Amino acid sequence: MIGKTAFETKYGFARSDVRLENWRLSPLNRWSFQNAGELVPSVHIAAAPGGAEPAKPLGDLLGEKVTLAAGPETVEAFLKRSDTDALTIVKAGKVAGDWSSPYMDFGARHIIFSISKSVTAILAGILEDEGAFDPQAPVTRYIPEAKGSAYGDASVRHVLDMTVSLDFEEAYLDPQSAFARYRRSTLWNPGGGSESLKAFLMTLQRLAEPHGQSYRYRSPNSDMLGILVERASGKRVGDLLGEKLWLPLGAASEMSVTVDMEGTARTAGGMSMTPRDLARIGEMMRQGGMANGRRILPEAWVRDTIASGGSHEAWQRGTMAFLFPKGRYRNKWYQTGHDSGAFCGIGIHGQWLYVNPKAEVVIAKMSSQPEPVDDRLDEQVVAFFEALSGMV
Repeated sequence: MIGKTAFETKYGFARSDVRLENWRLSPLNRWSFQNAGELVPSVHIAAAPGGAEPAKPLGDLLGEKVTLAAGPETVEAFLKRSDTDALTIVKAGKVAGDWSSPYMDFGARHIIFSISKSVTAILAGILEDEGAFDPQAPVTRYIPEAKGSAYGDASVRHVLDMTVSLDFEEAYLDPQSAFARYRRSTLWNPGGGSESLKAFLMTLQRLAEPHGQSYRYRSPNSDMLGILVERASGKRVGDLLGEKLWLPLGAASEMSVTVDMEGTARTAGGMSMTPRDLARIGEMMRQGGMANGRRILPEAWVRDTIASGGSHEAWQRGTMAFLFPKGRYRNKWYQTGHDSGAFCGIGIHGQWLYVNPKAEVVIAKMSSQPEPVDDRLDEQVVAFFEALSGMV
């Protein structure tokens, strides 16, 4: 009898079990979320010189208890219960500790899903500061062919703040939905390759409600933002990421982003990076746009994004107000409305970049939760982050 391979021993299934039609399903996602580039074409962005970093164990903090909806439990118990693959905590600019599950090695890359939206908005902020991008401009200034779509009378600001009145639903689990067609156009689902992402976006239509009135979480807006920054800059997203963010940030490891049949980046959710480098992005935002003594983003843009900008009224009309009752959404980042001033990027299946300015804490959490969206668990994760911020 042939024994199990090292892969099967580690993950509990064979590599051949993971295919394009099932890569987001549990438990296969324990591996696929770290290896999206083996399943979907991807562009890779090189890191700054410097090499690998050693892990810093969380140590005694793992045994400390937090009280959440399920009652008191240790930090480590909650990390396991929430299907965490990796966690990095930064306190006052220094790494406080790292944790990895048995399924993820320290230093591995992991898909961040919709935190990609927040990263793409950083590119928009940089281009705006350079005078190459106008958030108040109509979308059609940069993409004239959007005229007949929902974006034909929308502004870039509507795209940035998810207030496009878009007739589209995020039906993650419906194989017959427009969302499934959308995923085929990104090559994330079988059957792709006949319609590009941009072609799909140009078919989307609007609702009767005016743009700007309600927060509507619609991922195509963020793929549209990727095309907008490419048109404004004349450069591909991968090149922009390397030149404007990844190298200035001092990222220690390569990142990647999935692309469609035309090489258009899936800026709504296709980026992969290490937890440490994700935390670097959060720390740069906490520092008002600075990293390594170098300004990456203008301070005014960061302040508008994480504290003062965005419509609370539009947020209240959306479907996520339960998570942050006093919140807002600006430039693809969530303002929690908490007294701590916390803000965050969030991705499906449990991806988080949580920044607590008052506590000077940044937390990057990468996960392989079975469900794309778990509202009750999200509420517990936020409470966990707030508690953890006071413990490091």
